[in-house]
Amino acid sequence: MGKESDKDNGWMILQKSVKKLHFGNWDEKEVAVKEIIKLAKEDLKRRKFMAELGVIPPLVAMVGGSDQAVLRRQRLAVQALTQLANGSFTNKALMVEAGILSKLPQKTDNLDGNTRQEFAELILSISLLANTQFNMDSSRIISFVVSILDSSNSSVETKCTCLGTLYNISSVLENSASLATNGTVTTLLRLSSLKEVSEKALATLGNLVVTLMGKKAMEESPMMPDSLMEIMTWEEQPKCQELSVYILMILAHQSSIQREKMSKAGIVPVLLEVALLGSSLAQKRALKLLQWFKDERQSKMGPHSGPQVGRMPIDSSPMSPRAVDENKKLMKKIVKQSLYKNMETITSRANGGGDSSRFKSLVVSSSSKSLPY
Repeated sequence: MGKESDKDNGWMILQKSVKKLHFGNWDEKEVAVKEIIKLAKEDLKRRKFMAELGVIPPLVAMVGGSDQAVLRRQRLAVQALTQLANGSFTNKALMVEAGILSKLPQKTDNLDGNTRQEFAELILSISLLANTQFNMDSSRIISFVVSILDSSNSSVETKCTCLGTLYNISSVLENSASLATNGTVTTLLRLSSLKEVSEKALATLGNLVVTLMGKKAMEESPMMPDSLMEIMTWEEQPKCQELSVYILMILAHQSSIQREKMSKAGIVPVLLEVALLGSSLAQKRALKLLQWFKDERQSKMGPHSGPQVGRMPIDSSPMSPRAVDENKKLMKKIVKQSLYKNMETITSRANGGGDSSRFKSLVVSSSSKSLPY
């Protein structure tokens, strides 16, 4: 009986709140929104019923404005809409149809940290519509979240929320043009170098790099490939390693210009490091890239483009066993020296330039077959 009574009481409060929201003065509307927030948290059925009662359009209308009194109501409305959007495709669609995207603030720097985070949470929820058949213009969402990401006042939590929004939007190929033409790629590359948010930024870049315009934007960025090469050295963040190598693989595939750019930037030693010390997936991707560089180098050298030496008189007599043994030893020495040099480079990068003598025994006992490239 007690539960039934509480339920009936809740419905009565809801009906009164909806009436105040539609017809009350501003003070009554604020009280009504607070009640709606509280009731919307309880269950999905109630959230859907609220939408049927028509609470979404007046809440969306409250989101607009910039004076202090309006900002207080604005925050309440955003909180209520976020609760109503939770778990309901229909409610999200109703918000877009009511014009929520046109109500987003033009200048996010004027928002305090909490308000910025609350807007980010609402837009993250609405961005899930991008993966549905619902027709939504994502350009306004993109410009809004990028402005938050570019703000020095945004917290790590807010940046992560905004990056989640961009990831949802980037999962739809039709949105690649909007993402690639308004500086979003530059913002994502910059944030990918921040370890706290790097994985989310790289995941979005991974979606974009497989599109024509997204790939072009990355190819033309002055931050490439250096920013991703730096991330490849983050052994403590294997997922970031894997994503950065993946993006470079896509850029390098069937593009000699990009491979040459990467080679000049010094990518081969970094790839060797990942091939030896990275995660299993990062190792496979690094070895694939190394194979491409090896094949390209061999094709450029050709059969007669190697270092030339003076011609020796041809001696048709068979070599003595001693001479054969000495030649084998010489070849092994050359291979060991090459491997040792590569290991010194890798160790220097991994240990910040520290002593690499501890690898000498490993190199001496290795054979040329252990070289990935």
